Amino acid sequence: MALTKLAHFSIRTTDVERTCAFYERILGLRRGYRPPFDFPGAWLYMGNDESDYGTVHIIGIDPDNTGGLSAYLGDKATAASGTGMLDHIAFLATGVRQMWATLRAEGIPWRDRTVPSLGLHQVFIEDPSGVTIELNYPAAEVAGVEPPAAAQA
Repeated sequence: MALTKLAHFSIRTTDVERTCAFYERILGLRRGYRPPFDFPGAWLYMGNDESDYGTVHIIGIDPDNTGGLSAYLGDKATAASGTGMLDHIAFLATGVRQMWATLRAEGIPWRDRTVPSLGLHQVFIEDPSGVTIELNYPAAEVAGVEPPAAAQA
């Protein structure tokens, strides 16, 4: 058996709209087709192709009606913050200066790191559910540029 590609990752949240807005505004994903499940949520896509199953699946937790979610995905404890054993999700990206401007305008704190010898400059942010997102840019985009001070939360 060989893995061929990451299909998607899912985030359980009590605030579907806030979580979707983050991925749409900050990462440029867009909402697309989602099957009519018996629980709230959204599927977010990169680009305009809906031939796959989305990149990020937002799974809504309705504390007043957990039956549909429980029946489909099972019961799972939800921490007040953070994501348990999951550490982070990473994307390849371009346009780090535009991302810095977006993060500053949105008031989202970030951390910059350049990976020695790999030619990658990383920007780390967190979504509203506490999931860390790693954005990997070509290090050439920051060659000779001091990254700006991160926005403060």
